[in-house]
Order: sequence, then C-alpha cells, then structure tokens
Amino acid sequence: MALAVDVVVRYRKAVTYGVHAVLAALETSGVEHRQLLGVTPEETAAHIAASGADRVLVLWSFYSPDAEAMAAELAAVRSLSGGRGLHVAGGVHATAEPQQVIDAGWDLAAIGEGESTIIALVEALRRDEPLTTVPGLAVKDGDGVALRTRPAPQLPLDAFPSFLGRKGPIEITRGCRYTCRFCQTPFMFGGQFRHRSVASVRRHVKGMVEQGLRDVRFITPTSLSYGSPGPDPDLGAVEELLAGVKEELPPHGRVFFGSFPSEVRPEHVTPEAMRLLKRYVANDNLIIGAQSGSDRVLAASGRGHGTSPVRDAVRIAVEHGFRPNVDFIFGMPGESEEDQRRSLVLAGDLAELGARIHTHTFMPLPGTPWRDAEPAFIPLTTVRELDRLAQRGDAYGHWRRQAEHSARLAETAKAYPRRTRRRRTD
Repeated sequence: MALAVDVVVRYRKAVTYGVHAVLAALETSGVEHRQLLGVTPEETAAHIAASGADRVLVLWSFYSPDAEAMAAELAAVRSLSGGRGLHVAGGVHATAEPQQVIDAGWDLAAIGEGESTIIALVEALRRDEPLTTVPGLAVKDGDGVALRTRPAPQLPLDAFPSFLGRKGPIEITRGCRYTCRFCQTPFMFGGQFRHRSVASVRRHVKGMVEQGLRDVRFITPTSLSYGSPGPDPDLGAVEELLAGVKEELPPHGRVFFGSFPSEVRPEHVTPEAMRLLKRYVANDNLIIGAQSGSDRVLAASGRGHGTSPVRDAVRIAVEHGFRPNVDFIFGMPGESEEDQRRSLVLAGDLAELGARIHTHTFMPLPGTPWRDAEPAFIPLTTVRELDRLAQRGDAYGHWRRQAEHSARLAETAKAYPRRTRRRRTD
C-alpha cells in the first residue's frame, strides 16, 4: 500500500513564480498527495505538526541573498514542529550551493529545474523508495557531504504549466544565450532559449480570464527574444504571441510586455519593435538592461553590447511614448573609479532624455562566473552622486541593501571553495 504524503510549502511572496510552477507540475502529474501552504514560519510548523500523513515533505525556495535568513527560519520551524518533516531547498541558490544548503540544516537540495524532481520525489516517498533514485537532488552521505543524484531532464516549457489556479505572470522563455558573468539565469536554466508555445500561453490566459483576471504579464530573461533561437529578435513571433493573448482577453483586458518582471535588451529596442509594442501593450514603461556606462566593464561582464545601444534604446523608447527604467550595477569586479564615473555620466544623460535609473550593487551570486570575484570598491563620491540622482527623482533602487548582501555572499564563497561531489549512478 502506498504511503500518504503531505507537501507543506513555506510560501513567500518573494519567490512565488518558481513555487507555482513546481506545484502546478505536481498537481497535474496525477501523483496522490495533499498540499498545504504556510505563509509564516509558525503556520508552516503548524501544518507539519498537525499532519496525519505518513510522510511530510516541506518545500523551501529562496534567492542567494536570503539564504542566511531562511536558515534561521528553518531552525525555528524545526523547533516548533518537533523536528518532523523532510525539508528540501530548491531554486537557484540550492542548485549552486547544495553543500552550504545541507550544512545549513536542510535534508535535501533540489538541483536545477524542479518540476520533474518534485514529481519523482513525492512518488519515491509514497513508495518508500531510496531518495538516491530521485533525479535532481543532493543528498547527505554519512560524512555530511552533499552527493548528487542523476540530473533531472530539461524539458520543453509546454511539458508543464507555468501555474495552475493561481495568479502570476506566465513564463514564456527559460534559459538565456547571453551569458552575463554576474547572472544566475544561464547557470540555472541553460545557455539556450526555450520558449513556451503560443498555444500554451493562450491556454494560460483563457484560464486566467475564467478566474476573472484581466492583466497578463510574462516571465522571460529578455522579452523581445521570444520565439527566436539566436541574438536577433523575431518580431513576427512576438506579434503572434501578443495578438494571441489579446484575442483571449476581454475588451478591458491588458497586456504588459517588456516591463516588470522582465526586461528588454538595449540592442533590441528599434523603432519597428516599439511600434509593434504600442499596438498591443498597456505598459507605458520598459525595463532596459544597461548595467554599466563603461564599454570596458560591459565587455568584461560578457554583456554583448556597448554603451551606444543603450543611448539609442532610451532615445527610441522615449520617442515612442515609453519611459525607460534603466538598470545599472555598481561595483562590478575590476571596475575603477573612472568606470563608475562613466556610469554616472551615462545615467545622468539618460535621465535627461527621460529615463529613470534603477541602481544595483554587484553581488557575487553563486553559480555565476563571478561567484568568487571581489566586488569593486564604491567610493563616497559615487555614493553621493547616486543619492543626488535619487533625490531628484531620477534614480531608485535598493543598492545599499544589496551591498550588505554582497559582503555576506563574498564570505560564503570563501567558506565554500570546493565543488559538490557527484554520485556515480552507473
């Protein structure tokens, strides 16, 4: 007889998109289980303690800057629930740092995309099978070392829904061919684009409309790359997507594209692309990734563009009625004061053209090529200029908080220099 399994989720608004995808895959798999959401540590612990199931699987997902705080939460939940439950951490941090996650108290780390892994994991618990048979996990051996099982497959996006019965943007692309050295996306999802089909997107929108929703947003690393395998946008594919979504929406429905939670690469901002968006989208802003005003830093970071396309993108976007929100990262490895000065000059010029500057501090994120890189020093002169831009209303962002995260992540990288050993499955 199969064992009963309860799946308890530490449900946090900061990471709902990935959690929704994993839960949707599990719900549509046909594997028998019960789902419970804990929106606080106390509620999570209460669900675990009150469960009458044979096995309780507790899901956690978090970004790298939150890892320390989530480890403290885990300890609290374990204490409140009497130590019951099998706790698994997923997401990009667990994928990049499985040993740290195991050392911090989780029983398992989920490696890579979670849909196939969660289905196999619940099935293994129901059948009381060894967890080493589940793909896409890091499990702790007798010495406390995190050993990996065989990799989970990377399937087409259409294989699983982006969400089911919940609100949220629709994931239309996974993976990114632009391997920026500071970004976790290519590491987590691969260096090639995988696009959800228009038919699948339309099914999602139809379900949203049936729930009374009227606004549609998308998750993608680069919006105008939809439907394209390479660096050049396929505007025909983009129009097919947007037109299809509009057909599924009621007259008062709205489409948001190229705005949060996604962005547009500067070299993709052309008059033709902007005219296309104006025909379909409701947003009056675009998020454009500049990252630096120094061509030298942009080349070192692997961005694949210089500063000239950034200026052109802002000018073209403004001319077509969009207000650009332009991302800048300060403190990237090897960045000099002169490089920062160039970024500040470009930021000021873009603000004069009508853009808002979204300021960030470089963080050595796990899994990225710059995971072990030393953040550049940000002098007081740069800080004062960023404050001046913010006081004028031309800049916004949480760069000070990110600077604190950056220091912690740099220490973690030094503490975990080794790579996780891989279990042999042959």
